[in-house]
Amino acid sequence: MKVLVEQMAKALVDNPGAVHVLEIEGEKTSVIELSVAKEDLGKVIGKQGRTAKAMRTILTAASTKIHKRCVLEILE
Repeated sequence: MKVLVEQMAKALVDNPGAVHVLEIEGEKTSVIELSVAKEDLGKVIGKQGRTAKAMRTILTAASTKIHKRCVLEILE
């Protein structure tokens, strides 16, 4: 899941080198923290959060296949 989020974020931003993804795994839930450069934060969130919502939807669909819940948190 970490690789999936990283690839999506790198495709969206101007500075892909500043994309950092950290996965914190639990028993049934994984928290994926995404941090990008300050100037790219708006591109990852999108208008009214639509891009972030789409990323979370893709992550939820992919995590269903491995029978685990994944939560995406975008850090500032």
